Amino acid sequence: MKTKAVRLYGKNDLRLEEFELPEIKDDEILVQVVSDSICMSTYKAAVQGPDHKRVPKDVDKNPVIVGHEFAGNIIKVGAKWKGQFKEGGKFAQQPALNYKGSMASPGYSYKYFGGDATYMIIPHEVMELGCLLNYNGESYYEASLAEPMSCIIGGYHASFHTKMGCYQHLMGIREGGKLGLLAATGPMGLGSIEYVINCDRRPSMIVVTDIDDKRIERAKEIFDKDKIKKEKGIDLIFVNTKDIDDVPAYLRKLTDGTGFDDVYVYAPVKQVVEQADKVLARDGCLNFFSGPTDKNFSGELNYYNVHYGSTHVIGTTGGNTDDLKESLKMTEDGIMNPAVMITHIGGLDCVAETTVNLPKIPGGKKLIYTNINMELTAIDDFEEKGKTNPVFAELAKITKRHNRLWSTEAEKYLLKTMCKL
Repeated sequence: MKTKAVRLYGKNDLRLEEFELPEIKDDEILVQVVSDSICMSTYKAAVQGPDHKRVPKDVDKNPVIVGHEFAGNIIKVGAKWKGQFKEGGKFAQQPALNYKGSMASPGYSYKYFGGDATYMIIPHEVMELGCLLNYNGESYYEASLAEPMSCIIGGYHASFHTKMGCYQHLMGIREGGKLGLLAATGPMGLGSIEYVINCDRRPSMIVVTDIDDKRIERAKEIFDKDKIKKEKGIDLIFVNTKDIDDVPAYLRKLTDGTGFDDVYVYAPVKQVVEQADKVLARDGCLNFFSGPTDKNFSGELNYYNVHYGSTHVIGTTGGNTDDLKESLKMTEDGIMNPAVMITHIGGLDCVAETTVNLPKIPGGKKLIYTNINMELTAIDDFEEKGKTNPVFAELAKITKRHNRLWSTEAEKYLLKTMCKL
């Protein structure tokens, strides 16, 4: 069977190609990819090429398919897995394999296994690890976004606190505590807000910072603070720190001077990391969530507070399969809407250019439908493009009905109109 896929050959060398897939083995599964959202981690792999820890050194001779936030349909099941997976069913995928200590994962390391493709082959280790999941949700994009949401969820589960005189780590954010989300109106920050206001372990206060008025205003449109206070009992506060002289002092004042029990940093910026350290309460947990590309990235840490205030720093990257299952369950049950992360839609033909230019493209998640050709388009631009294109005109109407967010309705219309599945 032929597939079209975006493959990595070296640093900034991504190519959209059509090639033949081999026949699957008895312990493999053939799938059709429907959606894949582009991750900043894929950008890092693209710019680093063989220097990336997950990319093979011989990628110039054996290119790999990029993309790891994917979902789709099961086409053919090898004999070994006939009892677990059915042809025609939908699937979701946990890409963090860690198979026998290997760093190999889809989107970075495999010749026939990555999300930016029309068809691909899932190797045996994925099923052996329980990382291929049957998915019963209505939309594909929610299954794609379960991967980045699982990273967010994993970050919340990894946070911990202690009791004086006790050496046990009490896992999770502090129930009813004060939560700081710094540099958090990007896609992962918005996903973080969506999760924490709807999960079963909630803070009493969330303070979200950024330095971009436009992004903050959009976040306020998505998250109605009055409704959240009434329904969830959470005080949600947005702060633009751009023109504040002493940011830590301002943020601590919002907590009546006690500081934050949990702080998450969503941008690898030295100033922001140092702000996070300065606003921690006693026994406060700082999660440096956003991974830097600079191996020498560092910032000052107050070790007096580490010693006497029991403050602590962790970092999380990726989530596990249980985190992914939690995300899928919350979306399937209508508890959580990961579409808050999506700002752009595109087809397979725009993946290469979008990936290598990802940091320069404003907005949140770029969602790709791999069986269509479509230039990367911001949801906010649908109405303008709709003046000359009826597909965008209808998408504009649909997204307006959903608070300018992507939706199952929008996905179904796009797939029905622009491709045949």
